[in-house]
Amino acid sequence: MSIRTKQVASAHEAAIARKRPLDRWAKIKEQRLLYLLMLPAFIVTLLFSYAPMFGLYIAFINYAPTGGSFFAQLARSEFVGFDWFEYFFVNGDFYMIMRNTLAQSFLSLLFGFPMPILLALMINEMGRSWFKKAFQTVSYMPHFISWVIAANIVITVLASDGVVNKVLMGLGLVQEPIAFMMNGPMFWWIIALSNTWKDMGFNAILYLAAIAAINPELYEGAKVDGASRFRQMLHITLPSLRPTIVILAILAVGGILNAGFDQQFLLQNNTILNYAEVIDTYTYKYGLQNGMFSYGAAVGLFKSVVAFVLIVSVNALAKRMKEDTLF
Repeated sequence: MSIRTKQVASAHEAAIARKRPLDRWAKIKEQRLLYLLMLPAFIVTLLFSYAPMFGLYIAFINYAPTGGSFFAQLARSEFVGFDWFEYFFVNGDFYMIMRNTLAQSFLSLLFGFPMPILLALMINEMGRSWFKKAFQTVSYMPHFISWVIAANIVITVLASDGVVNKVLMGLGLVQEPIAFMMNGPMFWWIIALSNTWKDMGFNAILYLAAIAAINPELYEGAKVDGASRFRQMLHITLPSLRPTIVILAILAVGGILNAGFDQQFLLQNNTILNYAEVIDTYTYKYGLQNGMFSYGAAVGLFKSVVAFVLIVSVNALAKRMKEDTLF
């Protein structure tokens, strides 16, 4: 390339760069009504998601409310740096809390992630429309039951005189009732299966929506080629669901430390507390019930930082694998 050609190309690129800000502002002006519609959501997000992040400063001070202005108390509190984080890592609870949180989260992910996909595929393959709609409605009804009611259902079903023990004893599989809610390691499986039961149907709606967006001509072409229903599902439906599965997988891995609060708090008891205590309940008990606000904030901040790192890492991995990503 000659010097003259390079100069012309550079001048052209500079002109394009100067034009871009003008084009951007012109586009914003053209779509100003859409931005106006987005403004309330932006304000709500700013107020309830970003403004409270100022309170994370509590994790780095020895905060003890003594009355008066909140900001004045923050200013008077002693700055302790990472002392509360160090206390969490060395006080002996860290291993137990992380073990319980990771075990329950991994089991919930193991059952709760593939089951909505299988349920969506099963509903999609149902023939009669009325039965399909009825089955779908019944499947996502547990999602709308509060954990207060759902926890009581689980406890009643798994009680010594509950349905599960009666069935097991009736089949001769056990000789005496099993104390499900008194067995620590078994509690992890109870949490995972109850989470799956409650949210499986509702999560399947996302996959059903993705299935509904698949071009029907793909199925018609497969039928002409003699593909069975199973082959159509294997080579058309599942590949079309792949972007949705990847996005939801990234979010699921990012929330691996989010074992939940409601179900843990309602189902746990003092007998199995060493297996039932997770980060969310631990933060609540120490941060609010015991008044250790700075310690609770430090544990919660640790959980949020780990979740952020996991989301960024899994998203980067998906990008390297040429998959759809969050950002």
